[in-house]
Order: sequence, then C-alpha cells, then structure tokens
Amino acid sequence: MRKRIKLIANPISGGDARLAIEKAVGFLEEAGAQVDLYLSRQRGDARAEAARFPCASFDLVIAAGGDGTLNEVANGLIGRELPLAFLPLGTANVMALEMGIPPTLEGACRVALYGPIRSVALAALADNYFLMMAGVGYDAAAVRAVSSSLKRRMGKLAYLFAGISALVSYRPTRLKLETEEGENFLAWHVIITNIKLYGGRFQLAPAAGLDRPKLIACLIDRPGRIAILIFWLRVLLRGHLIGDVHRIESAGFKISGAAAPVQVDGDDYGDTPLEIRSRSGLLVMVFPS
Repeated sequence: MRKRIKLIANPISGGDARLAIEKAVGFLEEAGAQVDLYLSRQRGDARAEAARFPCASFDLVIAAGGDGTLNEVANGLIGRELPLAFLPLGTANVMALEMGIPPTLEGACRVALYGPIRSVALAALADNYFLMMAGVGYDAAAVRAVSSSLKRRMGKLAYLFAGISALVSYRPTRLKLETEEGENFLAWHVIITNIKLYGGRFQLAPAAGLDRPKLIACLIDRPGRIAILIFWLRVLLRGHLIGDVHRIESAGFKISGAAAPVQVDGDDYGDTPLEIRSRSGLLVMVFPS
C-alpha cells in the first residue's frame, strides 16, 4: 500500500466536492495512509502545488476533481517520477471512464492505494501537456462559452446548451493540418486525441490509447454547420451514419490557417496556430487491476 499521499483537490469540482474530499481523506487514513491535503482556489493552483513539494516526502499523488484538475496535476508532475492517481469528482470525468476507475469514491480510493502503476504517453504542446485531447474549432468554441458557474448550476447539460449555441453562432474557418510525416490535409474542425473516448462514453478514436506513442486526429474536411452536425452524429452513433469519422494517425501534428479557438482537456487554450507531439516516459499513473 502507498502510505504517504499528497492529495491535491479542487473543492468546486462537480459543483461542490468538499464533502467528497473529506470522505476520501477519511477512507485513505482509515486504510493506514498519511494524507497531506491541498485545496486549490483558482486555475493553475493544482499545477503549481504538484510541481512545488519535495518528491521524497510522498509515495503517491492523487488528483481529486475533474479532468481539468487531473490535467493540471499531471503537468506539475512531469519528470518528477511520482505515480499519479485520480479521484473523479468533476462534471464529465472522461479520464476515469477511459482508465476504468470505479465510479464510487471508495472504489477509486482503493485503486489509488493498491492499483498497478503504468507509464503513459502524453501529448506535448509548447508550454503544456495533455492526457486526453485538444479540440480546434467548433468544440473549443463551445468550451469557451461554458463558465464555471454554468457548470456548477447545470452539470453536463451546460456542455449540451453550449454546443447547441456554438453550432448556431460559430463560423468555421479553414485550417491546415500537417502530420509529422509531412502529409497535409485541409479541415474545418479538428480534434487531436490521446484516448478513445470523448465527452463521456462516446468512442471518438477506438485505436487511440494512453500506452500508444502516436496521436489520432479526427477532422471535418468539409465546410459548414451541416458537416459539423453530421460529424457529431457519426460520433454519437459510433461511426455508423454515412461512413466513418475521418481519422489520421501520427506522432505529431501542426495546425495553422485562420485563427480558431482551441480547448485542451476541456479548458480554453487560446487560438491557433498549434503544434502537438506525442511524448512518452514523462509520467506514470495508477490504474485499476
């Protein structure tokens, strides 16, 4: 069992996670662990804390919150050689579904304490890394429209309403996608993913995985809102509507062209241009047995 635990938690994940965090601390301590709890207050706090403490003082770091909290803690731990576990307390918790982490708090804590450790591949940006995906275009416009207060009030429905609003208001711009191997594609919306799932249980890229050294770009290669709608219907129906989603595999991508919004792991990341590469050997995580 991993006994010395640094628990980095976001108390507003999923609306109000304070009670769940208290219960997690209680369960971990009852199991015999020593828990040092840190509560984030604003964006960037979790990343800064994960990079600040002395590694020799702990056996494990746990990120408790949503996918954005996990992303921050992972970025702070890059190259620090401490295993990272995840207690999903957020709105979507896509990474928990991807990794197979139990939905109960007690089950997730047991995985953190006793689960096997595996190295994972990350996607590297200029000053950031991500575990899940980066979206360029429509879905990033929807993410930009979702405020923290709206997520607290409406949960997952906030993304649905933002998606409908963006479908009406967002005007797709033409993008150039270049693979590390030198292939070029035109697109009006791109998602570069490191995992299979998107937004919950929807399989966007079945061939992707945290143990694979390549990323997959899923793209809309036709202009207009109808093309966006058909693309997402394909995803929702697992690719069975009018053929497959267009997917391209590479160790790296460059996206250029007209400025378009970018989201990374569900958080706003500014605008294009964007360059992403797969990187291995920088982070280890705790998985279910």
